[in-house]
Amino acid sequence: QVRLVESGGGLVQAGDSLRLSCAASGSTVGTYYMAWFRQAPGKEREFVAAISPSDVYRDYDASVADRFTISKNNRKNTVALQMNVLKQEDTAVYYCAAGPSSIIDPRGNNVWVYWGQGTQVTVSS
Repeated sequence: QVRLVESGGGLVQAGDSLRLSCAASGSTVGTYYMAWFRQAPGKEREFVAAISPSDVYRDYDASVADRFTISKNNRKNTVALQMNVLKQEDTAVYYCAAGPSSIIDPRGNNVWVYWGQGTQVTVSS
């Protein structure tokens, strides 16, 4: 069983930065595909970013590609999401996810096996 715990959310103003962190149990981030999703009030959960086990492949949603960076630290078994130039539309609960290394399309919700509880990010104007 993999346990994922997100942290780093909070209330910020538009234009600010935040760094989210996901702590994983076991040797997860080195062997699993890892990702961040988000869910805004009244909307479905959506893909934000993903990173492959070997860190060769990173993928981003177009809405964040020039502002967010996903990274991981295998030694600390953590995955981070650096979010810069935050906008009000980035307001959401952000979730960390882990899935098998065989994932072909990381943008789908149904390929991910483990999910964290989420951390709230609120961006004010």
